[in-house]
Amino acid sequence: MATDEAIFRESLHSETSPTLRFYGWSYPTVSLGYFQKAASEIDLDACMRHKVAVVRRPTGGRAVYHDEELTYSVVSGSAPPCFAPSVIGTYRAITTCIARGLASVGLKTDLAEAEPVRGTGVLSAYCFSEPSRYELLADGKKICGSAQMRSRGGFLQHGSLLLAFNPFKTLDLLLPHLDRKGQIAGLRNSVTSVRDIMGSALGRVDLLEAIIHGFRDVLGIEFVEGNLTLSEEAQRDRLLVDKYRTDRWNMEGRLNGHGL
Repeated sequence: MATDEAIFRESLHSETSPTLRFYGWSYPTVSLGYFQKAASEIDLDACMRHKVAVVRRPTGGRAVYHDEELTYSVVSGSAPPCFAPSVIGTYRAITTCIARGLASVGLKTDLAEAEPVRGTGVLSAYCFSEPSRYELLADGKKICGSAQMRSRGGFLQHGSLLLAFNPFKTLDLLLPHLDRKGQIAGLRNSVTSVRDIMGSALGRVDLLEAIIHGFRDVLGIEFVEGNLTLSEEAQRDRLLVDKYRTDRWNMEGRLNGHGL
């Protein structure tokens, strides 16, 4: 999270090209959306019992359990021609690229067209319980969840492409004290994963390369592989100490003096 925000902050003050970044998780982690309340929307005791870390994203959206997945981020300090200058337009552009890439390795997906009515029921705190407009569906079920933040004409978008899905663990961590039988069925009806559809045929590297291909094909762009700049590294290290390793941010979502 600190690295993504560091890239975003630096992009707002420089003429750098947009960045596409991929990563995984060293250990299972729950990420909270920017506006969520930790105490009421996830089971913190269960996270501690299962040794699952909790972090708050700078982006919006709802809680995500990160384990077997490929995570991406797209950062742009401005709205270049390849991205529309709006949240929904950017979602559509990025998801179209991902869908094109996945199709190249035999995984057919569709963009959710209708904007759902935001529920207040038992599943509403969980990101994958219902798709937002232009998020990715496979067999009619959500397979990739995304969230975004915007500032000064730029944006940071996170996304989580599920390699596998464990409804039991998800229910324990994110949807506590519910009727397991009924909610497990609901989760299975609304969420899927790469392995559910393709078996073990596709790994992280296959998916990563396919998605890069999708961005190249749809947007007509080329990528240059790079590392963090010295300024980005300094921003990341400061954000780790002052923000992302603090309970005040992760549990409460409040900090002083950290505006963009």
